[in-house]
Amino acid sequence: MTSEPEKFRAFEQAGWENVSQRYHQAWGSLTNQTIEPLLDAVGAESGIKLLDIASGPGYVAAAAAKRGATVIGVDFSAAMIAEAQRQFPGVEFREGDAENLPFPNGSFDAAVMNFGMLHLARPEQALLEACRVLRSGGRFGFTVWAKSDETIGFGIVLRVIQQYGNLNVQLPEGPPFFRFSDLEECGRSLRAAGFESPKVTKVAQVWRLPAGDGLFEAMKESTVRTAGLLRAQNPEALIRIRDTIRKETERHQTGEVIELPMPAILASGIKA
Repeated sequence: MTSEPEKFRAFEQAGWENVSQRYHQAWGSLTNQTIEPLLDAVGAESGIKLLDIASGPGYVAAAAAKRGATVIGVDFSAAMIAEAQRQFPGVEFREGDAENLPFPNGSFDAAVMNFGMLHLARPEQALLEACRVLRSGGRFGFTVWAKSDETIGFGIVLRVIQQYGNLNVQLPEGPPFFRFSDLEECGRSLRAAGFESPKVTKVAQVWRLPAGDGLFEAMKESTVRTAGLLRAQNPEALIRIRDTIRKETERHQTGEVIELPMPAILASGIKA
Protein backbone atom coordinates (compact mmCIF):
# COMPACT_ATOMS: atom_id res chain seq x y z
CA MET A 1 0.00 0.00 0.00
CA THR A 2 1.37 3.43 -0.97
CA SER A 3 1.93 5.74 2.00
CA GLU A 4 0.61 9.29 2.03
CA PRO A 5 4.12 10.83 1.83
CA GLU A 6 4.84 8.73 -1.26
CA LYS A 7 1.53 9.75 -2.82
CA PHE A 8 2.22 13.40 -2.06
CA ARG A 9 5.72 13.20 -3.54
CA ALA A 10 4.37 11.59 -6.72
CA PHE A 11 1.63 14.24 -6.92
CA GLU A 12 4.15 17.09 -6.59
CA GLN A 13 6.65 15.56 -8.99
CA ALA A 14 4.01 14.96 -11.67
CA GLY A 15 2.72 18.50 -11.21
CA TRP A 16 6.11 20.15 -11.70
CA GLU A 17 6.74 18.10 -14.83
CA ASN A 18 3.76 19.90 -16.38
CA VAL A 19 4.23 23.54 -15.33
CA SER A 20 7.94 24.28 -15.81
CA GLN A 21 7.59 26.99 -18.47
CA ARG A 22 4.35 28.43 -17.09
CA TYR A 23 5.97 28.70 -13.66
CA HIS A 24 8.72 30.86 -15.12
CA GLN A 25 6.19 33.25 -16.65
CA ALA A 26 3.94 33.56 -13.58
CA TRP A 27 6.29 33.21 -10.62
CA GLY A 28 9.81 33.94 -11.85
CA SER A 29 9.84 37.67 -11.18
CA LEU A 30 8.47 37.07 -7.66
CA THR A 31 10.63 34.20 -6.43
CA ASN A 32 13.71 35.95 -7.83
CA GLN A 33 13.26 38.67 -5.20
CA THR A 34 14.61 36.46 -2.40
CA ILE A 35 17.69 35.24 -4.28
CA GLU A 36 20.23 37.85 -3.22
CA PRO A 37 19.23 37.83 0.49
CA LEU A 38 19.31 34.00 0.43
CA LEU A 39 22.77 33.88 -1.12
CA ASP A 40 23.99 36.54 1.32
CA ALA A 41 22.72 34.42 4.22
CA VAL A 42 24.94 31.48 3.23
CA GLY A 43 27.96 33.54 2.21
CA ALA A 44 27.83 32.61 -1.47
CA GLU A 45 30.93 34.06 -3.11
CA SER A 46 33.90 33.14 -5.28
CA GLY A 47 35.53 29.89 -4.20
CA ILE A 48 32.45 28.54 -2.41
CA LYS A 49 31.03 25.18 -3.50
CA LEU A 50 27.24 25.55 -3.34
CA LEU A 51 24.31 23.17 -3.77
CA ASP A 52 20.97 24.56 -4.94
CA ILE A 53 18.38 22.05 -3.69
CA ALA A 54 14.99 21.88 -5.46
CA SER A 55 16.56 24.23 -7.99
CA GLY A 56 13.50 24.52 -10.24
CA PRO A 57 14.23 26.72 -13.29
CA GLY A 58 17.73 27.41 -11.96
CA TYR A 59 17.47 31.06 -10.92
CA VAL A 60 19.37 30.71 -7.64
CA ALA A 61 22.06 28.45 -9.07
CA ALA A 62 22.70 30.90 -11.90
CA ALA A 63 22.90 33.86 -9.50
CA ALA A 64 25.37 31.98 -7.28
CA ALA A 65 27.50 31.08 -10.30
CA LYS A 66 27.51 34.75 -11.30
CA ARG A 67 29.00 35.51 -7.87
CA GLY A 68 31.84 33.12 -8.65
CA ALA A 69 30.64 30.09 -6.68
CA THR A 70 31.00 26.54 -8.02
CA VAL A 71 27.37 25.42 -8.24
CA ILE A 72 25.31 22.29 -8.74
CA GLY A 73 21.52 22.50 -8.97
CA VAL A 74 19.41 19.45 -8.15
CA ASP A 75 15.66 18.90 -8.66
CA PHE A 76 13.32 15.89 -8.80
CA SER A 77 11.57 17.20 -11.94
CA ALA A 78 13.17 16.28 -15.26
CA ALA A 79 11.20 19.05 -16.95
CA MET A 80 12.51 21.64 -14.49
CA ILE A 81 16.07 20.41 -15.01
CA ALA A 82 15.63 20.69 -18.78
CA GLU A 83 14.26 24.23 -18.39
CA ALA A 84 17.18 25.21 -16.14
CA GLN A 85 19.72 23.76 -18.58
CA ARG A 86 18.04 25.63 -21.44
CA GLN A 87 18.13 28.96 -19.61
CA PHE A 88 21.55 28.57 -17.97
CA PRO A 89 23.71 26.24 -20.06
CA GLY A 90 26.87 27.20 -18.18
CA VAL A 91 25.60 25.83 -14.83
CA GLU A 92 25.51 22.15 -13.82
CA PHE A 93 22.07 20.71 -13.09
CA ARG A 94 21.09 17.12 -12.37
CA GLU A 95 18.03 15.17 -11.30
CA GLY A 96 17.93 14.26 -7.63
CA ASP A 97 15.78 13.97 -4.53
CA ALA A 98 16.03 16.61 -1.79
CA GLU A 99 15.21 13.89 0.74
CA ASN A 100 18.01 11.60 -0.52
CA LEU A 101 20.71 13.78 -2.05
CA PRO A 102 23.14 11.99 -4.41
CA PHE A 103 26.30 13.44 -2.83
CA PRO A 104 28.79 12.25 -0.20
CA ASN A 105 28.95 13.70 3.30
CA GLY A 106 30.60 17.11 3.55
CA SER A 107 30.61 17.81 -0.20
CA PHE A 108 29.59 21.48 -0.08
CA ASP A 109 30.40 24.74 1.69
CA ALA A 110 26.85 26.08 1.36
CA ALA A 111 23.37 24.90 0.36
CA VAL A 112 20.13 26.73 -0.38
CA MET A 113 16.50 25.93 -1.11
CA ASN A 114 14.33 28.72 -2.53
CA PHE A 115 10.64 27.88 -1.82
CA GLY A 116 11.31 24.17 -2.32
CA MET A 117 10.48 23.18 1.26
CA LEU A 118 6.76 23.59 0.59
CA HIS A 119 6.76 20.84 -2.04
CA LEU A 120 8.42 18.08 -0.04
CA ALA A 121 6.68 15.14 1.59
CA ARG A 122 9.30 14.92 4.36
CA PRO A 123 10.82 18.36 4.94
CA GLU A 124 12.59 17.19 8.11
CA GLN A 125 14.45 14.58 6.06
CA ALA A 126 15.44 17.24 3.53
CA LEU A 127 16.89 19.38 6.34
CA LEU A 128 18.90 16.39 7.59
CA GLU A 129 20.18 15.74 4.07
CA ALA A 130 21.18 19.38 3.61
CA CYS A 131 23.13 19.17 6.85
CA ARG A 132 24.76 15.88 5.85
CA VAL A 133 26.18 17.12 2.55
CA LEU A 134 27.66 20.27 4.12
CA ARG A 135 31.12 20.43 5.67
CA SER A 136 31.40 21.45 9.31
CA GLY A 137 30.78 25.18 9.47
CA GLY A 138 28.87 25.13 6.18
CA ARG A 139 25.77 27.27 5.88
CA PHE A 140 22.25 26.36 4.77
CA GLY A 141 19.39 28.70 4.00
CA PHE A 142 15.82 28.26 2.80
CA THR A 143 12.83 30.44 1.96
CA VAL A 144 9.10 29.86 2.32
CA TRP A 145 6.03 32.07 2.14
CA ALA A 146 4.86 34.14 5.08
CA LYS A 147 1.40 33.40 6.52
CA SER A 148 -1.67 33.74 4.32
CA ASP A 149 -2.83 36.95 5.98
CA GLU A 150 0.43 38.54 4.80
CA THR A 151 0.88 36.83 1.42
CA ILE A 152 -2.08 38.53 -0.16
CA GLY A 153 -2.24 36.34 -3.25
CA PHE A 154 -2.60 33.13 -1.23
CA GLY A 155 -4.92 34.84 1.24
CA ILE A 156 -7.35 35.95 -1.45
CA VAL A 157 -7.46 32.59 -3.23
CA LEU A 158 -7.87 30.46 -0.10
CA ARG A 159 -10.52 32.77 1.37
CA VAL A 160 -12.55 32.77 -1.85
CA ILE A 161 -12.35 28.97 -2.23
CA GLN A 162 -13.52 28.60 1.36
CA GLN A 163 -16.42 30.97 0.67
CA TYR A 164 -17.67 29.56 -2.63
CA GLY A 165 -16.04 26.16 -3.00
CA ASN A 166 -14.59 23.35 -0.92
CA LEU A 167 -11.18 23.25 0.76
CA ASN A 168 -11.61 19.61 1.81
CA VAL A 169 -11.05 17.90 -1.53
CA GLN A 170 -9.42 14.57 -2.27
CA LEU A 171 -5.76 15.37 -2.80
CA PRO A 172 -2.72 13.52 -1.44
CA GLU A 173 -2.12 14.91 2.02
CA GLY A 174 1.13 16.82 2.43
CA PRO A 175 2.72 18.75 5.30
CA PRO A 176 0.94 21.96 6.34
CA PHE A 177 1.61 24.55 3.63
CA PHE A 178 2.29 27.36 6.09
CA ARG A 179 4.17 25.31 8.68
CA PHE A 180 7.45 27.16 8.17
CA SER A 181 5.73 30.53 8.03
CA ASP A 182 6.16 30.41 11.81
CA LEU A 183 9.55 31.89 12.66
CA GLU A 184 9.97 29.76 15.78
CA GLU A 185 9.21 26.57 13.83
CA CYS A 186 11.96 27.45 11.34
CA GLY A 187 14.51 27.83 14.12
CA ARG A 188 13.37 24.68 15.90
CA SER A 189 13.54 22.61 12.71
CA LEU A 190 17.00 23.88 11.82
CA ARG A 191 18.33 23.04 15.26
CA ALA A 192 16.71 19.58 15.15
CA ALA A 193 18.52 18.88 11.86
CA GLY A 194 21.92 19.78 13.28
CA PHE A 195 22.27 23.48 12.52
CA GLU A 196 23.44 26.07 15.01
CA SER A 197 22.80 29.81 15.35
CA PRO A 198 19.58 29.86 13.29
CA LYS A 199 18.56 33.22 11.91
CA VAL A 200 15.03 33.84 10.65
CA THR A 201 13.98 37.06 8.93
CA LYS A 202 11.21 38.35 6.67
CA VAL A 203 11.83 39.55 3.12
CA ALA A 204 9.37 42.02 1.60
CA GLN A 205 8.26 41.12 -1.92
CA VAL A 206 5.64 42.36 -4.40
CA TRP A 207 4.01 40.13 -7.02
CA ARG A 208 3.09 41.96 -10.21
CA LEU A 209 0.54 40.23 -12.41
CA PRO A 210 -1.81 41.21 -15.25
CA ALA A 211 -5.04 42.77 -14.01
CA GLY A 212 -8.25 40.79 -14.39
CA ASP A 213 -7.63 37.05 -14.11
CA GLY A 214 -3.86 37.26 -13.58
CA LEU A 215 -3.93 35.86 -10.05
CA PHE A 216 -6.50 33.16 -10.80
CA GLU A 217 -4.59 31.96 -13.88
CA ALA A 218 -1.24 31.96 -12.07
CA MET A 219 -2.63 29.79 -9.28
CA LYS A 220 -4.59 27.49 -11.59
CA GLU A 221 -1.96 26.98 -14.30
CA SER A 222 1.43 27.43 -12.60
CA THR A 223 1.20 25.71 -9.21
CA VAL A 224 0.66 22.15 -8.02
CA ARG A 225 -1.15 22.03 -4.68
CA THR A 226 -3.29 25.14 -5.19
CA ALA A 227 -3.99 24.17 -8.80
CA GLY A 228 -5.18 20.76 -7.61
CA LEU A 229 -7.47 22.47 -5.14
CA LEU A 230 -8.96 24.66 -7.86
CA ARG A 231 -9.36 21.81 -10.35
CA ALA A 232 -11.29 19.82 -7.76
CA GLN A 233 -14.07 22.43 -7.56
CA ASN A 234 -17.30 21.92 -9.50
CA PRO A 235 -17.66 24.08 -12.66
CA GLU A 236 -20.20 26.51 -11.17
CA ALA A 237 -18.12 27.06 -8.05
CA LEU A 238 -14.96 27.54 -10.12
CA ILE A 239 -16.59 30.31 -12.18
CA ARG A 240 -17.72 32.08 -9.03
CA ILE A 241 -14.28 31.67 -7.48
CA ARG A 242 -12.62 33.13 -10.60
CA ASP A 243 -14.98 36.10 -10.73
CA THR A 244 -14.60 36.86 -7.03
CA ILE A 245 -10.80 36.62 -7.16
CA ARG A 246 -10.86 39.09 -10.05
CA LYS A 247 -12.98 41.50 -8.01
CA GLU A 248 -10.82 41.06 -4.88
CA THR A 249 -7.67 42.01 -6.80
CA GLU A 250 -9.14 45.27 -8.12
CA ARG A 251 -8.13 47.11 -4.94
CA HIS A 252 -4.51 46.21 -5.74
CA GLN A 253 -4.70 47.35 -9.36
CA THR A 254 -2.52 50.05 -10.88
CA GLY A 255 -3.22 50.51 -14.58
CA GLU A 256 -3.09 47.11 -16.22
CA VAL A 257 -1.21 45.46 -13.34
CA ILE A 258 -2.08 44.19 -9.88
CA GLU A 259 0.55 44.48 -7.16
CA LEU A 260 0.23 41.97 -4.32
CA PRO A 261 2.42 41.96 -1.18
CA MET A 262 3.95 38.45 -0.94
CA PRO A 263 6.59 38.49 1.83
CA ALA A 264 8.87 35.51 2.34
CA ILE A 265 10.48 33.94 5.40
CA LEU A 266 14.24 33.43 5.10
CA ALA A 267 15.80 30.95 7.55
CA SER A 268 19.45 29.96 7.79
CA GLY A 269 21.84 28.08 10.06
CA ILE A 270 25.40 26.80 10.37
CA LYS A 271 26.32 23.11 10.46
CA ALA A 272 27.89 22.26 13.82
